[in-house]
Amino acid sequence: VQLQASGGGLVQAGGSLRLSCAASGLSIRTYALHWFRQAPGKERLFVAAISKSGATTNYADSVKGRFTISRDNAKNTFYLQMSSLKPEDAAVYTCAVTYSGAVVPLARIDYNYWGQGTLVTVSS
Repeated sequence: VQLQASGGGLVQAGGSLRLSCAASGLSIRTYALHWFRQAPGKERLFVAAISKSGATTNYADSVKGRFTISRDNAKNTFYLQMSSLKPEDAAVYTCAVTYSGAVVPLARIDYNYWGQGTLVTVSS
C-alpha cells in the first residue's frame, strides 16, 4: 500500500497549487481522506478531510474558503486545491486515510495509512 503525495512547490503569496495524493494497493472509496501539514519546528496540523461518499468535508479554520479537498475514486486519487496562499501556509503537506470514515482529525494511530510529504513554499 502506498500513498504518493505530489504537487508541492514554490508559489508566490496569493497564488494557487493543487496537491494530489495517489493511492496504490488500496481503494480510496472505502476510506475517509485527510490532509495534514507541518511547518518546520511546529506540530503537524489537520488541514482538511472528505468523507467516503464525498458529501461531507471538514476544514481547519485557517484554510476555510481558500482550500478545497476533493476525491476521484475512479483515479484512486484525492486532491487539495489551495488558493490565495499565504506565507503561513508553507509546510510539508501529508495525506492520510482512515477506514473509520471520520472527517474530524484523529490520533495518528487511527489512520490506516500515511503518505510521504510534499513541500509547499510560499514567498511573500
